[in-house]
Amino acid sequence: MNILLLAPHADDVELGCGATVARFIEEGHNLRWVVFTDEQELNHEHIQAIKEIGVKNGSHLAFDFTLRQLSERRQEALDRLVALNSEFKPDLVIGPSLNDFHQDHQVVANEMVRAFKNSSSVICYELPWNHIAFDVQLLTKLNIQHMEAKLRMLGKFKSELTVRERYFSKELMYGIASLRGSQAGTEYAEAFEVLRWVL
Repeated sequence: MNILLLAPHADDVELGCGATVARFIEEGHNLRWVVFTDEQELNHEHIQAIKEIGVKNGSHLAFDFTLRQLSERRQEALDRLVALNSEFKPDLVIGPSLNDFHQDHQVVANEMVRAFKNSSSVICYELPWNHIAFDVQLLTKLNIQHMEAKLRMLGKFKSELTVRERYFSKELMYGIASLRGSQAGTEYAEAFEVLRWVL
């Protein structure tokens, strides 16, 4: 399966669904990982993070949008996603929630829907600190190895650990995953909203 991962910022996918991505790699799916904003240090840490779990060379794409200014280049963001749809032909697209209140996340979420609504399954990862509401419609069952892979990835973001330490903490990540696991009848899980499901 071709899976497209959309990250407004370099750490968003790791935080929102890093353990699920580790499961996808284990299952042998074809990934394309896109980072929208150009933050040099964070993007470098992201490259180290995805190497940690065996993401193949050539699977990563970095755009050059400016932090918190994606809305000024909304059409360009859409055009790039439409081009990706044509070139990569994803079966599944995973991005931020339409209920995410970060301004860059809102742009990516909305343009994701416009670009892929007629061609791909589209789901949204959970970032609880950015949501007032999140409608859990899909849960991915995970094991301890998937969670350990997620924590190894998050550990590569040294610059973020000094300013947003709580978001990257083992206690928070395992707490959220345990809660979602209890809803899925398993030890750990990650939650998603389903915008479109194509079988």
